[in-house]
Amino acid sequence: MDTSDPIIIQGGMGAAVSSWRLAQAVSRTGQLGVVSGTGLDAVLARRLQLGDLEGNLRRALRDFPDPAMAQRILDRYFVPGGKPAQAPFRERPPLAAEMPRDTTELLIVANFVEVHLAKEGHGGAVGINYMEKIQLPTLPSLFGAMLAGVDYVLIGAGIPRAIPGILDRMCAGQSVELALNVQGALPEDRFVTRFDPANMIADGLPWLERPRFLAIVSSATLATALVRKGSGHVDGFVIEGATAGGHNAPPRGDFRCNERGEPLYGPRDAPDLDAFRSLGRPFWLAGSYGSPQRLAEALGQGAAGVQVGTPFAFCEESGLPASTKRRVLALARQRQIDVLTDARASPTGFPFKVLQLAGSLSDAKAFAGRKRNCDLGYLRQAYRQADGGLGWRCPAENVEAHLHKGGKIEDTLDRKCLCNALLANVGLGQVRAQTGCERPLITSGDDVQNLGRFLSSADAESYSAQDVVGNLLTQMAPSPRRV
Repeated sequence: MDTSDPIIIQGGMGAAVSSWRLAQAVSRTGQLGVVSGTGLDAVLARRLQLGDLEGNLRRALRDFPDPAMAQRILDRYFVPGGKPAQAPFRERPPLAAEMPRDTTELLIVANFVEVHLAKEGHGGAVGINYMEKIQLPTLPSLFGAMLAGVDYVLIGAGIPRAIPGILDRMCAGQSVELALNVQGALPEDRFVTRFDPANMIADGLPWLERPRFLAIVSSATLATALVRKGSGHVDGFVIEGATAGGHNAPPRGDFRCNERGEPLYGPRDAPDLDAFRSLGRPFWLAGSYGSPQRLAEALGQGAAGVQVGTPFAFCEESGLPASTKRRVLALARQRQIDVLTDARASPTGFPFKVLQLAGSLSDAKAFAGRKRNCDLGYLRQAYRQADGGLGWRCPAENVEAHLHKGGKIEDTLDRKCLCNALLANVGLGQVRAQTGCERPLITSGDDVQNLGRFLSSADAESYSAQDVVGNLLTQMAPSPRRV
């Protein structure tokens, strides 16, 4: 792999928007392609049920170091020719603190497949992006990505203090554990999820190399804490601003909103770049940095480069359907695109950027027509039950069920099921008996209005990942290299 710091990090947009095809295309330019690690178990299971018509998944499975494990995944989920369009997807077993082996195997294999395909045919670096908020799949997911030789691990949406040490222990073949964030936990409680890599591969644990670890943060205070009190070495930081797509950090201080219900950010939310520079680690700036001018500005402030998501989300190689990309590009050209920083949509409680598109869950009618349920459960919150056990609830689940588990009614208001919506975004939505296919909910950064800059002509309807990289580097020499 290329061990130099990339100038451009492609954002890890889930679920499967930052697919292996996109990451591979970016990595071939010499920049850092990143696959999304969100929901990869469901992504692999559903892609196999659609028939893997090009054979890419089965090709990657043939390279998995434990053939019997790969075969078990195929036997469980592969449907030759694909399932009928109106038939529901077979679900994978639910995630839990102590997962059955078949659930763990699916997580390992799914992360291996995505990274393995992203790394095929070139010598560039590939990263994988996870959310600290989604804790249950983290340990087997990391192992699967490392089996495929992932070069970078990026984690945000929380404080990933334990991750550097976990990477170190996995490389040494040692068992690992991750403390769970549990609401109502008492000081003496110990809620963890555990994983032992030595017990997973039939013919013995292969040699693993430690990927570089980049923490996605919004403040120098958090970055300093990770450097000083983290469990191991942090290799750098992505500093994400409030205009970036997906989840945003909440504003510091009093939580106030504008007339649209969007959180108001102020001077306290601007990152202290002097403090970041003093840490002596490379950092990349993110949030509306998708232009040559903003890249030059970031480099002038001492950044190693920028992380860019939105321009890549709508390029030819991303996991979004071509029809969605054409629709968004047409709206952007007409300056009729609208992004709402929704303070209520995400079950996590973090503000979440939502493209306002008719027919998606941003549409009040579509949202009202969806029956609330929580059958994927990635964004569930752990809570301590009265008997001291571990329970799980989600503000986007059935309201009565949420209240029965001790949840608050006010937490359920306007919450949207991101787990199902994000899979629907990439054509993998579940099919429901009464309501049909799950509706999408597209996220993007504020920079979506400027996507026209990447089109080659007035009548062009698409652009490539290479076009994005080339555009961003137009003020630099030499031209982007192919790997």
